[in-house]
Amino acid sequence: MTLLTDLRWRGLIHQTTDDEGMDAWLQEKPRTVYAGFDPTADSLHVGSLLGLVVLRRFQQAGHKPIAVVGGATGMIGDPSGKSDERNLLSKEALAENVAGLGQQMRRFLDFDYGSCSAELLNNHDWTGQWTYLEFLRDIGKNFPVNVMLAKDSVKSRLGRGEDAQSGGMSYTEFSYMLLQAYDFVHLNEKFACELQAGGSDQWGNITAGIDLARRMRGVQLRGLTWPLLTKSDGTKMGKTETGTVWLSAERTSPYQFFQYWFNVDDADVGGCLRMLTELSHEEIEALDAAREKDAGKRESQRRLAEEITCLVHGQEGLSVAKKATEIFFGAEISDLSDSQLSQIFADVPSKELPRSRLDEDGLAIVDALVESGLAKSKGDARRTVQQGGAYVNNRRVDQTDAVLTTEHLASETVLVLRSGKKKYALLRFR
Repeated sequence: MTLLTDLRWRGLIHQTTDDEGMDAWLQEKPRTVYAGFDPTADSLHVGSLLGLVVLRRFQQAGHKPIAVVGGATGMIGDPSGKSDERNLLSKEALAENVAGLGQQMRRFLDFDYGSCSAELLNNHDWTGQWTYLEFLRDIGKNFPVNVMLAKDSVKSRLGRGEDAQSGGMSYTEFSYMLLQAYDFVHLNEKFACELQAGGSDQWGNITAGIDLARRMRGVQLRGLTWPLLTKSDGTKMGKTETGTVWLSAERTSPYQFFQYWFNVDDADVGGCLRMLTELSHEEIEALDAAREKDAGKRESQRRLAEEITCLVHGQEGLSVAKKATEIFFGAEISDLSDSQLSQIFADVPSKELPRSRLDEDGLAIVDALVESGLAKSKGDARRTVQQGGAYVNNRRVDQTDAVLTTEHLASETVLVLRSGKKKYALLRFR
């Protein structure tokens, strides 16, 4: 099966500039392909996964991937798919974000792979030194305004009001297409890049780059898009009640990340398995059949969560996520590190106490429950213990006069308390 055939089977092709000839063109020789990533934060999010996965598949098929972080275009903000203009980031914030994205991309792409080694580039490196007059002379003259006005990303914003601050489009945003289009021209000249890939909302920017390369250099470039990652109801994936699902363990813990995918609806999990994992066609179809027979086992969701969590957070992150899942279902807590417990209980309240509280006469369980906030008073704490609702490291405490010492620590400095079935709190002893 060819690369393009596999991408189509997985639902990763939305549009191409050459539906009939693209497959044969990709098979002629190794090609260089690029995709852009927006540095609006120091971490990518679930919406960026498809771009990383597509570049990874191209590399595995023998092509050279380039990931371009928009240090220059990020100063403006892409209007595609947006109803309002973004707040512009400072140079310092952009630099931090670009560095953070680069670290994450190395989990997906191989930067030491011979002729197919990935490249990580920042478009500010080739646009940052332009003067305004140079930009108009060299780039602007090659862009017919009527062509720009015909792009969906522009048309959807025009007519919202004359004032850019009230929902219209500023000249700054209008210029975004020119900057991104030149990226393709530059990458073709310096890296022989002939193919740009992006989400379906990037089609206008991709075709603008192809048109600019033809006008400026007389070369024929190509483009393809993948569909946006959406649920069966049409809403975007990667959002929860608490906010965006990030690829950074600091922003979204491996446990939370794992749980997000484990809870994907039956109607959506088949598409996610195809688009986001590297499971074979045979295994995915077997999971489809098993889900049709008994969806309650959630076998598809478990495989999806395992595969994506391992890809994003590595085997260690997956182990932490699976351990956390076991813990939240009541497994005893022991032999973990402070950092692992911090990831597992990232959203759990914690309080720091002097280690002497454990070293001397120990800390009474009723005091521990009060200190942690799991009980409002000592009387409340005693009732919790008497009713069988007090746990230390998921082990029930039956005696109201129980005393906790360093032997009760679940890690170097952390003690995990629980009241009832799901209410947790941490005590940290320094």
